[in-house]
Amino acid sequence: MDQQTSRVDVGIVGGGPAGLMTALLLKRRGISAAVVERRSQEAIRTTQRAGILEAPTVDMLVDAEIGSRVLTEGHEHEGTVLSFDGVQHRIDFQELVGRSVWLYPQNEVFRDLATAWQAEGGEIHWEADDVAVEGLESEAPVITFTDAAGEPGRIEAQLIVGADGSRSMCRRLIPDEVRTDYFTSYPFAWFGILCEAPPTAPELIYANSEVGFALISQRNEDITRMYFQCDPDTDPESWSEEAIFDHIQQVLGGEEVVQLKRGRIIEKTVLPFRSYVCDPLTHGRLVLAGDAGHTVPPTGAKGLNLAFSDVRALVPRIVEFLEGLTGGEGLTAGADDVGSGPGAPADLTAPLRRYSATSLDRVWKAQNFSWWATNLLHRAPDEDEFAHHRRRGEFRAITGSVHGQAYFADSYTGWAGDRHD
Repeated sequence: MDQQTSRVDVGIVGGGPAGLMTALLLKRRGISAAVVERRSQEAIRTTQRAGILEAPTVDMLVDAEIGSRVLTEGHEHEGTVLSFDGVQHRIDFQELVGRSVWLYPQNEVFRDLATAWQAEGGEIHWEADDVAVEGLESEAPVITFTDAAGEPGRIEAQLIVGADGSRSMCRRLIPDEVRTDYFTSYPFAWFGILCEAPPTAPELIYANSEVGFALISQRNEDITRMYFQCDPDTDPESWSEEAIFDHIQQVLGGEEVVQLKRGRIIEKTVLPFRSYVCDPLTHGRLVLAGDAGHTVPPTGAKGLNLAFSDVRALVPRIVEFLEGLTGGEGLTAGADDVGSGPGAPADLTAPLRRYSATSLDRVWKAQNFSWWATNLLHRAPDEDEFAHHRRRGEFRAITGSVHGQAYFADSYTGWAGDRHD
């Protein structure tokens, strides 16, 4: 059986938003890339995921000129509502920090990127099996796989980007003695539903009460996304529609506070809460991006935005790395370069390590905010009355001070000072 072989500058494992955005931005720089993805395009497109985009993420979609529908079909949110025991407080993002977020589901982001990559003739192999990466410490790493038709494939590259999600195969290629895994889990999960109902409110509501947490989100004018706190082992089918809506209404407070819009439930899921960071995000000629390198609980709406932040930091460093291979002027020696004297070889992987340091700096900020927001808004299974009232005091400190509100707004909308070029 003949093997199909491609030779590109960058091979990418993972055809989700992080992998596709990396491929598209590299193409804008004249750098060739090929993508390998285990799942089908339809499976990714129909998976319902988070939908809050920070302003820099929206800017990336628009500036890349890929025909994204984010500004025409997304919804700008200039604030959000925090609710504690039925008392609501609106955090005005625009007034506090001059930024908004956009409600635009991740599967729609994927649709935009996949459509653009394929329309531009980008190489991508959907439903690939037996995906493996070899030669990361050589000058010619390769990706091997079996395509959807059962034919063997091979991608020869100068650099590999691992963007293959939270169960990353690429991450495990960083040796144990090099890689440090930071991990924590939470004693609760989210019970998520999609229902055929109009929006309950014009902006998201993050609510907490003595029975736990709930989030009221939207998808469009006809479909609403809602979540409530549950045990990680909960069977979604153990809850009736009536019980689900009654519970969420209880968290929100009485109908005089907000009247929950109800409708036929078309999807039920249970989402466990975990936080993970891989350090470093690079080894040899491999770099990790997105969930392959880090995951956060969904409370702070950081997952997809961190992936795009990775890409924003990574693409210029890939350019620098590739220019260094050919002696281009784009290679800038860093303080951690090996050998800087006359005749000493440049450390070509230094740009990749700088990417790792830049990305991890933002990742840990996002981990802190996500952990803090999660613990503020959720009730732990063993929580006593002291802990509940302490959290109420923290909630009042945040919502009752313009400085506290500004901290939440700055963190939620994406830290204006964080920009990568």
